[in-house]
Amino acid sequence: MAKVRIGFVGVGGMGQCAHLKNYVTVPDCEVVAIAEIREGLGKKVAARYGVPKVYPNHKEMLEKEKLDGIVASQPFTRHGVLISELVQYGIPVFTEKPLAGSVEAGQKILDALEKSDSWYMVGYHKRSDPATMYAKAEIDRLEETEELGKLRYVRILMPAGDWVANGFIDLISSDDKMPPLEFDDPATDMDKGTYGSYIGFVNYYIHQVNLLRHLLGESYEVTYADPSGVILATQSPSGATGVIEMTPYGTTVDWQESALVAFQKGYIKIDLPAPLASNRPGRVEILRDPGDGATPETTVPTLPWVHAMRQQAMNFVSAIKGDIKPMCEAAEAMEDLKSARQYIKLLTGN
Repeated sequence: MAKVRIGFVGVGGMGQCAHLKNYVTVPDCEVVAIAEIREGLGKKVAARYGVPKVYPNHKEMLEKEKLDGIVASQPFTRHGVLISELVQYGIPVFTEKPLAGSVEAGQKILDALEKSDSWYMVGYHKRSDPATMYAKAEIDRLEETEELGKLRYVRILMPAGDWVANGFIDLISSDDKMPPLEFDDPATDMDKGTYGSYIGFVNYYIHQVNLLRHLLGESYEVTYADPSGVILATQSPSGATGVIEMTPYGTTVDWQESALVAFQKGYIKIDLPAPLASNRPGRVEILRDPGDGATPETTVPTLPWVHAMRQQAMNFVSAIKGDIKPMCEAAEAMEDLKSARQYIKLLTGN
């Protein structure tokens, strides 16, 4: 395959600053078209980033352009409507997390994928951080060799903080009025208040729900929801315990997210930067304490100056080319929606 031809469906805040400005720097791809219902905004963004074609809607873009991939940065509460339509074109699709705003909407997408020749990568960018990629490879190796014993525990700490990190400093805006959009129906198994709690949780913490599964390497059951809303606890089939700490404290000008993967004789710790921080990978620390008189060692590998959003763009392009598997496909992302539903049910009783 020559350069991968990418079309964008929507270039709002995240579309521009989390995705478009990264895709235009990837050598193996070219962004050939933008579909944006705000005409003035579409033209301004295309001019800034050198995108040759602008269309008023995705249908016209898909009818006229030969694309290898679609990046559709849209509100996740309309994924069931939009993504179910996009995958019918047989072109790989990427969106921001989560898969959808409810299990029902997520199932609608899975059903549409079953009938299509497309696949769908959900944007859990933390999987693409060089620190996570390095750590995951080492976790898998350690689980195979058991040189540090069994994996026993994964803890993710996610305090609310400055996730933007000046990432919107170059955001292009316009005076275009936003036309009305079609959204998914609310979940039928929750009342309005419970559904609001569910949407709030998946909007902010679904990254950690997904990252926990990724680091464990297996699915899990949510077993406990602290009434204060700080602790979510899980158990996996292999017996490993997982915990997500959700904003036990907050920061205003910093981002202090971390993950600890504990083995019997050591650990791997990942510190992750703010989601929109540029040219900054996470940090990995590995403690090995094998015992039997061996000297314990702590190592900190030096990682490349690549931020997660750019690496995620490169990973989507590589998946389109067939060089790697998509980092997280729809079927796995559906598990996140179900885990979130388990948590909200334990938290609220509904």
